[in-house]
Amino acid sequence: MHTVQTQIRDILEEALRPAQLTVRDDSHRHAGHAEAGSAQETHFFVHIQGSKELKGLSRVQQQRRVYQLLDDLMPHPIHALAMKIE
Repeated sequence: MHTVQTQIRDILEEALRPAQLTVRDDSHRHAGHAEAGSAQETHFFVHIQGSKELKGLSRVQQQRRVYQLLDDLMPHPIHALAMKIE
């Protein structure tokens, strides 16, 4: 079984083909929060660099595209997703 972090990485790499992709699990920072519940992997940060598929899109359009790609993982198991796109 793949971790949520691995699923995010696989989905984004396949669809966006970035020059560099960082997927960081920040769930430990939210341990004990009511929204986190008993889930282990819930909060993530992604840094996407050099994706031709996102080039030319506005910041909002870029973020919408990422959310569309990860739609099957939200709101469960992903509770929160922060991103930086360059």
